[in-house]
Amino acid sequence: MTEPTTEPTTETLAALATEQSDPRYSGIDTLPTQDIARLMNTADATVPAAVGRAVPAISAAIDGVAERMARGGRLFYVGAGTSGRIAVLDASECPPTFGTDPELVQGIIAGGEAALMRAVEGAEDDARAGAAVIRDRGVGPLDSVVGISASGRAPYVVAAVQEARRLGALTVGLACNAGAPLADAAEHAIEVIVGPEVVTGSTRLKAGTAQKLVLNMISTITMIRSGRTYGNYMIDVVATNAKLVDRAARIVADITGAGVPAAREALEDAGRDVKTAVVMIKCGLGRDDARALLAAHGDRLATALGNA
Repeated sequence: MTEPTTEPTTETLAALATEQSDPRYSGIDTLPTQDIARLMNTADATVPAAVGRAVPAISAAIDGVAERMARGGRLFYVGAGTSGRIAVLDASECPPTFGTDPELVQGIIAGGEAALMRAVEGAEDDARAGAAVIRDRGVGPLDSVVGISASGRAPYVVAAVQEARRLGALTVGLACNAGAPLADAAEHAIEVIVGPEVVTGSTRLKAGTAQKLVLNMISTITMIRSGRTYGNYMIDVVATNAKLVDRAARIVADITGAGVPAAREALEDAGRDVKTAVVMIKCGLGRDDARALLAAHGDRLATALGNA
């Protein structure tokens, strides 16, 4: 593995778009609250367009992730600071939303779990730890690793991506500056250029928003490609509370055309499994036969119903 041998110098950091000071915001500390809020809202409104310009690169990366996941691979996000917290957030939402095993999509933050609540000083500069965590997770050729860094220079993240690539994993580098080391380290470079922040250098703002939008795409579209939606319905939702049970029943009702009471009854008979309940109603089967039919079609609802 080739680790970063030097940390970014002050001069190098000063040249980054995310570190620049925008004169439009130089007097924000003297403005009324509503004026500051409008400035921030205007700045945030530029982020979707920046993400839009990166859609071709994002799409290519997602296709690679989905292809490996279809063969049994996992998806890892690796970040430091704000980027790491966003990574862990997106990964942690996959099990309840898409019914995935917690091991399938994993978020890794420099400094470990303690860094989720408090900054762990120096963690993002530890390249050796970044490489080590990839080895410790047993990353291999079927897996995908997405490194996330607003600057694109965090040694922990760059080293993690380099090590993952050395081990044969698909690698993606998500940064908010052009020509960053992270882009060079990864097979797929995603650079979302959002420019200076309202508060100079505070990349939890526009850069953080951009990263969240991209990770939304990566996880959601990968799950769509994995058959974990039917149309735009989250058919693998884990119905663990009253709100989610109600949502699951409405999903069953919408897909089957049954009334909500009948859908709710079928859902309970199916152990609150949406796909099983749908097959039970649509195909007139009992729970066990419905599950067998789904299993015979790779647990994909569309193919089990014969409409894909």
